[in-house]
Amino acid sequence: MGPPVAGRRNLGRSQELNVDHVTQNREAWDRISNEYQAAHGEQLAVDEVVWGNWSIPERELVALGDVAGKDVLELGCGAARFSIKLTLLGARCVGVDVSPHQLEHARRAQHEAGVEFPLVEANAEDLPLPDGSFDLVFSDHGGMTWADPCHTVPEVARLLRPGGSLVFNMSSPLITICTDESSDGAAPELKRDYFGMHAVTDQPWEAIEFQLPYGEWIRLLQANGFEIEELIELRPPPEATSTYSWVSLEWARRWPAENIWKARRQA
Repeated sequence: MGPPVAGRRNLGRSQELNVDHVTQNREAWDRISNEYQAAHGEQLAVDEVVWGNWSIPERELVALGDVAGKDVLELGCGAARFSIKLTLLGARCVGVDVSPHQLEHARRAQHEAGVEFPLVEANAEDLPLPDGSFDLVFSDHGGMTWADPCHTVPEVARLLRPGGSLVFNMSSPLITICTDESSDGAAPELKRDYFGMHAVTDQPWEAIEFQLPYGEWIRLLQANGFEIEELIELRPPPEATSTYSWVSLEWARRWPAENIWKARRQA
């Protein structure tokens, strides 16, 4: 899950992304890793499987379903707390992250939980893993946010077995167009163009995240052999709390700040 978002600037898909976003994001995550884990580790370490900014339980969303006995890949695993929980539920997990410092936290978290599974330092757009290795690929504000979906979606299609699932949570396109460099968090009005979204830089910590309009997400997934099963727009309960401050509870109660895409690789 990403850090607080402030001061975003839309680069636009029609513009040249003339930076090495993989290196830039690796360096950014390495730089904030300790601070991030100190700020959010307790929220992420709850025993229950939860999603997103407001820790909405999987038992309510049923985004993943039964993972027991499945080969599962987490893109952008961070400290791997999500995968640790799935491992305890019987999944055979692999965690991938571009940041070696985040993976150091993951190894410590594995040791504390008494579980062990492979942790791979790699870019989600080009993974050193064999074709058809997984039944489920997922992320929660992970690799599907911090890597270019034009490359990650076909890479996930390569890694999934026929009938396998891609499930990922990320900020919604709506919150992207309601946040820019002039706003302190998400505003109640549109701040920038909807069409042309692709690469977004977060000025305070120099990372690059990615977002597409809804129609482009649909076309991209379908073009890579996925059948879209569901789009879950997350709405926190009125009493929800969070260690993240990039969106207020009031905003997220009125409009979807996060959404979970569920897609299945067709045979």
